[in-house]
Amino acid sequence: MNADALAGSRPITPEQVGTWAALQASIARADGTDEIFGADDLLEEFDDPLTDFGSGSIAVYDGDAMIGYSVLTARESAEPAHDMRQDGGVHPDYRGRGIGSALLAWSERSAIPLHAARHPERPLWLSGSCLDTNGSAIGLFSARGYRQVRWFNLMQKDLSSAVAEQRLPDGIEVAGLDPERSADALLVRNEAFRDHWGSTETSRERWEHFTGLRVFRPAYSFVAYEAGEPLAMIMGQEYEVLNGGTGERELYVPLVATKRAARGRGIASALLGLALAKARADGFTTATLNVDADSPTGAVRLYERLGFAVKETWISYRKELPLPGAEPSA
Repeated sequence: MNADALAGSRPITPEQVGTWAALQASIARADGTDEIFGADDLLEEFDDPLTDFGSGSIAVYDGDAMIGYSVLTARESAEPAHDMRQDGGVHPDYRGRGIGSALLAWSERSAIPLHAARHPERPLWLSGSCLDTNGSAIGLFSARGYRQVRWFNLMQKDLSSAVAEQRLPDGIEVAGLDPERSADALLVRNEAFRDHWGSTETSRERWEHFTGLRVFRPAYSFVAYEAGEPLAMIMGQEYEVLNGGTGERELYVPLVATKRAARGRGIASALLGLALAKARADGFTTATLNVDADSPTGAVRLYERLGFAVKETWISYRKELPLPGAEPSA
């Protein structure tokens, strides 16, 4: 590894979101993905209660241009271990110089004190992800001892034709996900994802951050009730920078959740159908969502029945980091 790979690096600050956005756009184009965010989107990341940019971020520069970065995000709970997340990348013109390896090594070192401040009694894992077509990233993770642990599909649906109506079960009422129903939606989200791989409960503080993002679209977000009890929810988002680059509108669905006791009744399908039909009527041309390829609810099949198809697959990698005086977890 080039010993000077991180020379002149420093934490990411709000003043750097423009060059950070430019770097992410270059990486996305090179890797063939739509993971593109605007400067305003990235600026909101500094309000995330689980990210400490002063200690948990780093940017590498060539002059004024950011050419590589890494950001660490803690988790709110740590059962069976604290699975900290790492997101990063290197500009395509600067790959092969040891920068990616140096950033990952920095992430592993920096994760330990951040972990100690939150979950010192638990083991520490560091997780990252990449497209299954990104051979260089796959090689980098493997070389540093990470193992593949899960696969996630980005699925897409064409909204150019009418969306098939999905009938709500009898007794189910639907309301918009507005501030008055935000707590109900959070309750559903947390209960629904307890049996999902890698999921932890979301706190009210982080939920408020999430629902306060500029990409949140209440018009395509709903909560389903039965006799006043919230049973399911769906959330819609719109990334204007991505849409501006394509000239079309894409609805992103970051969350579809149904309480376990209410599964199998078609409530999630009906909520998704409602959101998609409204999005189509408002001029959206596509819809996308991410799903665990091995979801315990059979979500992939559900989305395929609704006309979604796999667009790309992401591999999740994980490595247990050694902690002073701690025994490795099983």
